[in-house]
Amino acid sequence: MDLAFTTKEQAFREEVRQFLCDNVPSEMQRKLVEGRNLLKDEMVAWWRTLNKRGWGVSHWPKEYGGTGWSSIQHYIFKEELQMYPVPTPLAFGVSMVGPVIYTFGNESQKKYYLPRIANVDDWWCQGFSEPGSGSDLASLKMKAERKGNKYIVNGQKTWTTLAQYADMIFCLCRTDPTAKKQAGISFILVDMKSKGITVRPIQTIDGNYEVNELFFDDVEVPVENLVGDENRGWDYAKFLLASERTGIARVGVSKERIRRIREVASKIEFGGRSVLKDPVFSQKLAACEIELKALELTQLRVAADEGKHGKDKLNPASSMLKIKGSEIQQATTELLMELIGPFAAPYAGHPDCWNEGREWIAQVAPSYFNGRKLSIYGGSNEIQRNIISKALLSLRSL
Repeated sequence: MDLAFTTKEQAFREEVRQFLCDNVPSEMQRKLVEGRNLLKDEMVAWWRTLNKRGWGVSHWPKEYGGTGWSSIQHYIFKEELQMYPVPTPLAFGVSMVGPVIYTFGNESQKKYYLPRIANVDDWWCQGFSEPGSGSDLASLKMKAERKGNKYIVNGQKTWTTLAQYADMIFCLCRTDPTAKKQAGISFILVDMKSKGITVRPIQTIDGNYEVNELFFDDVEVPVENLVGDENRGWDYAKFLLASERTGIARVGVSKERIRRIREVASKIEFGGRSVLKDPVFSQKLAACEIELKALELTQLRVAADEGKHGKDKLNPASSMLKIKGSEIQQATTELLMELIGPFAAPYAGHPDCWNEGREWIAQVAPSYFNGRKLSIYGGSNEIQRNIISKALLSLRSL
């Protein structure tokens, strides 16, 4: 493949950059550069701005609001959002449940849910993991028992990201307890305001409230909220997870963080010179940049090959992107942590040579600790290596 961007693709990149320059609130950008969290209202307002421009669900088919862009344009678009930086569209709705609905859902579900997902009228969360069913997701135990025109849902989900904001959740539920692990699972949409749902926060190591555990006690769900066929949910989950693993690569995020590392390193002196000129530190930074370039080229190859596996097929290469993308993101947070050193602690002193606002320094350590999860969620990196060995290398366990 030709890895050089065409003149048309370069012009598209400039169009995206100009749109961001004209429409992104400066306070939002500053918060994200400093590693601070945005409010729900800030994120929703931005995503609706994207949707108004016609870019909220850019990768969807045109008939459902998509743009018809090439896979390379999609890559450029996402990279520019991540590097600016601004929040990319809410993945749980736009990249996960939305494609499942327009691929496997019925016409009524498409007509109702897809416009609401595009405009963030519903905030979605993901109900997959359970206590004891994370990497071995097919062992999940939450049950949905059909009674007339309703399912009665009982069980627990955990590590549910941003469920405290959610209006809807898509769940994997066991609808046939007698079937083998993968065979008896269904994909069901549940209103988070339903009676019987309890959301309990889990405080993460960085001190934030990002994930939750959910309890379902005799929750009534209309049968029409079943997506596709009953007991086919595992197939739909595999389709969904391909998008999640590719997205976790987040090349643009790592590019922006490396830019930030270079900027900060040039302002901190050690031994009479900037840390950026320290041979040990610069060697670590260069090694990280080389890994990132290799990841970028791999993601471009995957983008260029999009469609060869079929839209409802899992591209095993997405597992490679997930592994290296998460490892590089962890490496960049570690470099920034090493660079700031004791100044990363809250209320510590700061280098006198800095003239910029320093509130962001206290966010470096929490970001580092929070980043430890990247190699676990979306399917742990160990599981991804198993997928690669079987699907790409044709290896089998002894």
